[in-house]
Amino acid sequence: MTSAPTDAAHAATLRHEIRRVTVGGALINAAQGAIKIAAGLWGNSQALIADGVHSLSDLATDAAVLIGARFWLRPADKKHPHGYAKIESVITLFIGLVLASVAASLAAHGIRELRDFIDGAAIEPPSWIALVAALASIAVKEWLYRWTARVGRRVHSSAVIANAWHHRSDAFSSIPAAIAVAASLLFGPRYAFLDPVGAIVVASLILYAAWKVAWPALATLTDEGLSEDRHAELVAFVLSLPGVRFTHRVRTRLLGRDSVAMDLHLHVDGDLTVREGHRLAHVVRARLRERFPELVDIMIHVEPAVEKPASPL
Repeated sequence: MTSAPTDAAHAATLRHEIRRVTVGGALINAAQGAIKIAAGLWGNSQALIADGVHSLSDLATDAAVLIGARFWLRPADKKHPHGYAKIESVITLFIGLVLASVAASLAAHGIRELRDFIDGAAIEPPSWIALVAALASIAVKEWLYRWTARVGRRVHSSAVIANAWHHRSDAFSSIPAAIAVAASLLFGPRYAFLDPVGAIVVASLILYAAWKVAWPALATLTDEGLSEDRHAELVAFVLSLPGVRFTHRVRTRLLGRDSVAMDLHLHVDGDLTVREGHRLAHVVRARLRERFPELVDIMIHVEPAVEKPASPL
C-alpha cells in the first residue's frame, strides 16, 4: 500500500538531483560561452570564438535532459505498461548525435585551416587573454563533467552521464586553442598550425565519446536483449531453482539503462495442481528479482514437463 507514494517520492528526489546539476551546468555553459567569445574577439583567436559557440551549444542538451527527466521517471501506466524509460534512451541518443555533429564540425574546421596553412595562408597569432580563457575553460568544464557524471551514476541516468561527456567534450575542444596560443606566445606564430592539428585530434576523441554514448541507447531502442553471458547466467539460475525441470523461450529486452523485461516458459512436474504451479512461478519470479535486480518485468508461462526441448532459447 505504501509503494506508490514511496516510488513517487523517489522519482521526485531523482528529478531534483537531475534538475540541480543540469541547471547548474546550463548556467556555467552560458557564462563560459559568453566569456570565451568575448576573449576570442579581444585576444584574436578564432579557435576560442568557435569554442565559445560550442559551449553555447551545450545548452541544447541541458534543455533536453531537463525536459526528458520529467517524462522518463514516470511510473508505468495503462498507456505505457512498461514505463517511460526509453524516453531516456531517446534523449541519450540525441546527445550522442549532437556530440558527433560537434566532432564533425571541429574536424572540418581544422582540416580547412590546415589546408589553407599548407597553401601558404598566414595564421595570425592570438594574445595571452585567449590562453587564460582556454585554460580556465578546461578546468571548469572538467570539474563540471566530474560533478555531472557523479550525479548521473548516483541516479542511474544514462542521459545525465551522456550530458557529462558533452561537458568533457567542451573541455577537449579548448585544448587545441590553449596549445596553439601557448605555442604561439612561446615560440612564435610559425607554431599556430598546431591549432587545426589539435582540433582534428580532439574531434576524433569526441567522436569516440559520441559512439560510446549513442550505441547503448540505440541498442535499447531496438529491443536488444541481455548479453550472451548474462543470458546464460540467467538460464542457469532458473534451472537451479527447486521444482524447475527445465525452461525454454527465455527472452529478454532492454527497457532502459538498468531495466530489463523478460519472459520464459517454465516446465514443471505435470502432476502439480494449477495452484501449486502458480505458486512455483511466483517463487521463481521473486528469486529472479533478488538475483537480477535489473529485471523489472517478468512474464512466466508454466507448462507440464513432458520432454525437454532441443534448446532453452
